[in-house]
Amino acid sequence: MDVRTLRYFVEVVRQQSFTRAAEKLFVTQPTISKMLRNLEEELECTLLIREGRRLRLTDSGQALYQRGLNILEEFRQLEAELEDINDVKRGLLRLGVPPMVGTQMAPLIGEFRQHYPGIELIISEFGGLTVQQAVLSGELDLALTALPIDPALPITSQLLFSHPLCVVVPKTACWLNRSSVTLSELSDESILIYNEDFALYRQLLDAFSAHGFTPKIAARSGQWDFLAAMVQAGMGIAILPEPVCQRLDGEKLLWLPLTPTLLWQLGLIWRQGSYLSQSAQAWIARSREFWPESLIPEPRP
Repeated sequence: MDVRTLRYFVEVVRQQSFTRAAEKLFVTQPTISKMLRNLEEELECTLLIREGRRLRLTDSGQALYQRGLNILEEFRQLEAELEDINDVKRGLLRLGVPPMVGTQMAPLIGEFRQHYPGIELIISEFGGLTVQQAVLSGELDLALTALPIDPALPITSQLLFSHPLCVVVPKTACWLNRSSVTLSELSDESILIYNEDFALYRQLLDAFSAHGFTPKIAARSGQWDFLAAMVQAGMGIAILPEPVCQRLDGEKLLWLPLTPTLLWQLGLIWRQGSYLSQSAQAWIARSREFWPESLIPEPRP
């Protein structure tokens, strides 16, 4: 039994006429008669009995009619829900965002919610390496993370924006007259750094290694404000993206550019070749409009 046959049966009962039901459904009367005959054969029972000009339901017909009303209503709601999803009026988007980029993403998140109020946005805050694995496993639809991504991973990435990394130091005499800091100078400093699951952690370790030294890591944290507080307490220095540094207390801390310049590049990632929901495609489209210079490619559904 399919939904169309059930719809024909219910309409015949409502109209108490094969002819009127056929007119309502824009089909021929013989078509409806044949479909209901086939339905009775399939169910191996009689559903309707003709009594003069009226149609009487058998017990089986009454059961099918009552259940059929519920099934057709559920199907109507499903069709409406699917239409809303296709029109991006409803949906679900699972988005991974590293903790230190939340404030930068807030304007886009707010704009997205205004345009698509029916989309449920579930935001998971993890380090960049963790969100990469969540994208690969299908736990997240999209994620933001530091680039570049390991080319061996089946991940599509697109740069959104980039900012220089700065060395955050206490506002003490030895730093006041400095205009920049070289990476090599950091070999003798105690380093306060993000946790191992942050892509920035891996980027900095690679940079230190390229300059021929292993850093003296004093402490790790997943919170930029805690790293800054430890710098202020004299525990060491930290390396943070410039937008994060702009939020620090300029009365107590300094942030100096690194030389050579080391960029923090943030990008959007999704699993290569995977299905992208309408909600995910809508987020990518809004990102393209929000950062037009990023030239985010059109995703393939």
